[in-house]
Amino acid sequence: QVQLVESGGGLVQAGASLSLSCAASGPSFSNYAMGWFRQTPGKDRSFVAAISWADGRSTYYADSVKGRFTISRDNAKKRVYLQMASLIPEDTAVYYCAAEVSGLGSKRAEDFDYWGQGTQVTVSS
Repeated sequence: QVQLVESGGGLVQAGASLSLSCAASGPSFSNYAMGWFRQTPGKDRSFVAAISWADGRSTYYADSVKGRFTISRDNAKKRVYLQMASLIPEDTAVYYCAAEVSGLGSKRAEDFDYWGQGTQVTVSS
């Protein structure tokens, strides 16, 4: 079993930066691909970013965040990060961390096996 706990959300103004962190418990963290998704009320969870297993050589981003967000991982600390810059009000959502056992990385929520409880990010205009 893998448990994921997100932190770092909050209220910021448009144009600001914010960094999210996801702490994982359980073995074999480096074997999992990790991802970030977000969700707003009444909408499905949408892909934000993902990083492949081990050294995280492969990263993937939603078009809406490409160039503004950066995903990274620290296997020794069992953490994955999402650095968000140039935030806009449309980035307001609950952000979820997820782990994919296959390790390949995916943009589809249904491919991820474990989920955190989410952290709220609110960007004011």
